[in-house]
Amino acid sequence: MRKTTSLAVWEAGHAAGYANNGRAWEGVAGECGRLHPDKTRVVDVRNDKHGFEFLGYRFAQGRRWPRKKSLSRFKDRVRDLTKRTNGHSLEVIIGRVNSLLRGWYGYFKHAYKTVFDDVDKWVRMRLRSILRRRAGRKGRARGLDHHRWTNSFFAAKGLFTLRRAYDAELQSR
Repeated sequence: MRKTTSLAVWEAGHAAGYANNGRAWEGVAGECGRLHPDKTRVVDVRNDKHGFEFLGYRFAQGRRWPRKKSLSRFKDRVRDLTKRTNGHSLEVIIGRVNSLLRGWYGYFKHAYKTVFDDVDKWVRMRLRSILRRRAGRKGRARGLDHHRWTNSFFAAKGLFTLRRAYDAELQSR
């Protein structure tokens, strides 16, 4: 029998009842083993601003976001693929970034929708910085770079966008 090391229980409207009813927790403990008192708590994620973190997500105020650590690790991996001195063609770089974006979206597709816009903007900024460097300019992409290399430019190059994937998934439901 495999032991569970992570568990989250959702019960609509009954969080206070679980906090006062030790037998409910005993039932969970009987199935999963001992519950660590410092790691076990009852949270109403609809109202609680603090929420909790679980399996790469942050749950608070009735919404899900990627944890800061998950987002930071993702950005570090994108940074590795999009160094300004990268000698690969833009198409090769976009292909590698697309693979990472698809995998990340596959796991975090249940996150709150604004996350996808922010990540898409950040990835395009990284790609614009590469193009800016290749054009002989220094620094981060900004200002007129958004007119030189528009979002449609990257779409034509085949860049996977999280927001477009999210919208397509909503349409298919």
